[in-house]
Amino acid sequence: MGHMTGHPSPTITFTRLPEIAPEAILAHMSHPVMARHMPLLSGDWTIDTVAAFVADKEACWKLDGLGHWAFLADGTYAGWGGFQKEGDAWDFGLVLTPERFGLGLRITQQALAFARADSRIPYVTFLLPPSRRNLGALRRLGASFVGEVDYEGAAFRKYRLDTGGPASVFRPENG
Repeated sequence: MGHMTGHPSPTITFTRLPEIAPEAILAHMSHPVMARHMPLLSGDWTIDTVAAFVADKEACWKLDGLGHWAFLADGTYAGWGGFQKEGDAWDFGLVLTPERFGLGLRITQQALAFARADSRIPYVTFLLPPSRRNLGALRRLGASFVGEVDYEGAAFRKYRLDTGGPASVFRPENG
């Protein structure tokens, strides 16, 4: 499926983070644009930081049976993201390389299809930093604003999207 420019859309694939060269993740997370939209990003990343990050995200797979992927666009690393259990909720996060920011909606739609097929995920939450101004994609997905929250000392806007699972009826105590 091509865009109006005539360039074909890249093929998006999901893989596990250990499959990605640590140097690619290091370059991504060291890019100055990342700090602008990631209030919890602190300090300079090193190969050791990448190793600890990948180990932490892989531990989620072992603990919860679900976690974060690396995303590839036509076989080239485009970023990372996925689902992480936060209390009773599954939070979805997406961190793309700056040159792949335009793929966010497509990748999120693919991940949400996965969530809708998983009965453990009645709804998904999204935490967005105040620096994120363009929220049209969340509205197009059907996500609703829940409120402002503090997470690890940083302010975020919390959104929620029901995925149609058995507990997807929104009640304030489970959102």
